Amino acid sequence: MHYFDYILEHYTWAGVALLVLLIAMFVVQLVYYIFTYRRIVKYRISKRKKRLTSAPPISVVIPLLSDDYEFLGSRLPRILTQKYEAEYEVVVVFMGDNGDFYEELESMRLAYPTLRVTKLQYNPLLRITPKQVLNLGIKSALHEHIIITTTTAAPASESWLSMMGKGFMRGEIVAGYTAIEQTSGVVNSLIRMSRMQTSIYHLSGAVKGETYNVSRSNFGMTKSIYFAANGFSHHNMNIGENDLFIQKIATRKNLCVVLTPKATVVEHQWGGLGWWLSQLKYFGSAYDQYPLNARNRIEWDLRSQTLFFMLALTAIVVMPLEIKLLAVVLLLIRLGVVLSVVRSIAQRLNERKITMCYILFDALNPLMMLLLRIKFLRKDHSAWK
Repeated sequence: MHYFDYILEHYTWAGVALLVLLIAMFVVQLVYYIFTYRRIVKYRISKRKKRLTSAPPISVVIPLLSDDYEFLGSRLPRILTQKYEAEYEVVVVFMGDNGDFYEELESMRLAYPTLRVTKLQYNPLLRITPKQVLNLGIKSALHEHIIITTTTAAPASESWLSMMGKGFMRGEIVAGYTAIEQTSGVVNSLIRMSRMQTSIYHLSGAVKGETYNVSRSNFGMTKSIYFAANGFSHHNMNIGENDLFIQKIATRKNLCVVLTPKATVVEHQWGGLGWWLSQLKYFGSAYDQYPLNARNRIEWDLRSQTLFFMLALTAIVVMPLEIKLLAVVLLLIRLGVVLSVVRSIAQRLNERKITMCYILFDALNPLMMLLLRIKFLRKDHSAWK
């Protein structure tokens, strides 16, 4: 009792409260990285029971919503030249009225027999969502097993389809990782690390069997599951096929996460930090409809990180020397644990040279999320039909 009185006299009630909260937030952060996020490192697809004895025929469905010559020239050929042990086709659903572009797309079938093209005539009077375009592609696909990707991404290797096919051997729904292409500059580093962090959130849930989101450029399902659910849900939104619909159909037993560098697809970076925050805002328009436990898990990580940083900075500024040193030690321990876990995850996801990038991102992420929250104050009407 006298010792406690001495502590109160030396540090005051405010100082003791600060110290207790600092240690509590430190523990919360360690729990997130050592137990929750480290699941991704420990996850093994081989532990899942096989449902098929061999890789199945696959239809890759890609909605093409504009005249994208870069997609035709660079990304589409990388999908058409996959080394896959079973039969596969690539179904491109083109929505547009550019006859010259459509003819060029059709002409690629001469060089790539696996390509099939379906056209949806563009009508400015009708508001057609990407989900409706995907629905047409899935209906016209020849095979039971469907992989969905986008025109903005390309496989990281020739074995991408083979790895996703192995996922179908163990699940009726498959999910892979989508990286942002690596270029020079601080902004690219922040965007790459932000993509990895948001993926860590939903992948750590998926490997536990609590799936609420998958990458929209790298996931698939069987046609049976798709049609049993009456197709995509939330028809009043232009988004939701990779999260709100997946929440409807995914279970602990039917979804298989494919975590290997060969199963990664790489997405093109179209702009700077403003573009990236707009992307997060657009696709985050469905966030309020996520399960409460998924939202709480994300929110508590961000809140505990922000509060831990603020408390540590306050302790370093106003507290006695021994508490200053303790705050610095806790900051360094957390940083070491975070980098260790994130580096292991990055190896599984084929993210390279992340150490310095992630230190910068880790320091700036609370500020980026604050900017995103401010952007959320205005509804993104483009996400709604």
